[in-house]
Amino acid sequence: MKVYTLQKSKFLVLVFIITFSLQNGYSQSGDSDISFGGNLGIGFGNDTFSGVIEPYAVYNFSEEFAAGIGISFGYTESNNFTAFNYGGSLLTFYSPIPEIRLSAEFQEMGVSRTFERIGVEDVKQDYWYPSLFFGAGYRLGNISVGIRYDVLYDEDKSIYGSAYVPFFSVFY
Repeated sequence: MKVYTLQKSKFLVLVFIITFSLQNGYSQSGDSDISFGGNLGIGFGNDTFSGVIEPYAVYNFSEEFAAGIGISFGYTESNNFTAFNYGGSLLTFYSPIPEIRLSAEFQEMGVSRTFERIGVEDVKQDYWYPSLFFGAGYRLGNISVGIRYDVLYDEDKSIYGSAYVPFFSVFY
């Protein structure tokens, strides 16, 4: 009983510290150097669906330039396979004008996928897959909508249905 209470107390202190840290970051003036946000991505192609959620932390060097890190979680489904993925990324943003956001992102993903074969044992694969995205989006305040292109796209290994991946981003 005592150990459980101690663990619960440590957990509450950790939650308090994280919450206080985030509040402190948001309570700065409106032009904070650090932004938090991310992407929602959906891809379609060749009877394939893929969706991804990518939270990011970005440092704004200026009104035009920003760079940061992110983590990714995704799911892909096709006629004969399903895949789950996870990983991280390094990204940069350039806004030549406030309404346009250009991006470059290197992403390394761990992929776990299963091919379903009728009458035969399913084939399971686990591997790492790199992506290098170049993207462009329209930005209105904290929201960006656009498309990214993976120049390293490999049809046999990629978790995306196509080299083109649309996105929806929000940053605060």
